[in-house]
Amino acid sequence: MPLLISADELARRLDDEHAGRAATRTVVLDVRWTLAEPDGAPAFRSGHIPGAVYVDLDRELADHAAPGQGRHPLPSEEAFTRAMRAWGLHDGDTVVVTDDAGNQSSARAWWLLRHAGVEDVRMLDGALAEWIGAGHPLETGDAAPAPGDATAHYGGMPVIAADGAAAFPERGVLLDARAAERYRGEVEPVDPKAGHIPGARSAPSAGNLDPGGRFLTAEALRERFASLGVVPGTPVATYCGSGVTAAHEVAALAIAGIDAALYPGSWSQWSNQPGRLVATGPDETAG
Repeated sequence: MPLLISADELARRLDDEHAGRAATRTVVLDVRWTLAEPDGAPAFRSGHIPGAVYVDLDRELADHAAPGQGRHPLPSEEAFTRAMRAWGLHDGDTVVVTDDAGNQSSARAWWLLRHAGVEDVRMLDGALAEWIGAGHPLETGDAAPAPGDATAHYGGMPVIAADGAAAFPERGVLLDARAAERYRGEVEPVDPKAGHIPGARSAPSAGNLDPGGRFLTAEALRERFASLGVVPGTPVATYCGSGVTAAHEVAALAIAGIDAALYPGSWSQWSNQPGRLVATGPDETAG
């Protein structure tokens, strides 16, 4: 299945569905979230793709009842099933995720839906800015979809835990998707320790995008990851601050034709566990 969809193709799909010409439903999920502005609901209400449903990343794409698992622990199958049904999802739907940040937050929904067994999940390439730039309309207000009946069945995507992340550089490439200054330990805005997992390589998720917020081509992404030591046959895993932008890294790797595991607890779990080693300074493999 394709990982990306263009604004024009999405508009055609929605028009066909409205006119009764579509063979399958297309559900648009709007996952606006940032560390600085976690509540994207006001922005959603002010303007979103017609028919889109707002997804609360903190509440619906994470389970804060799981202690010690980091800032955004994965929701249980049961909790994610409830969320999917609240968004109106049915088995067989095509799901398109978007945000206003080059899919760096909506990739979390893409990853979870793939992990839950949804076959056709795509990211709107260029995200909301691309939709607006292409001249497509927005609507305002809240969304109240009819309940769906989809069920989450986890296991569709590879996952590693903290011990797996610690050992991963010995057998493959562990990529850190945070900003380079956080990787180097120069700043740390939210977690108790600054630095990175020893042996990890710096690969900020922003580097997966072109200046317009679209994903780089598959060839360009392959070149990027090859420069970080990711070659055919090399195991790859990713982490970030709390497992959000690491999903964007998994998506970029998938576009390049590379399967990668996610460490959901990421730095927010690692930096809170006693005895975990912390490295600082530049990536010795860079350049």
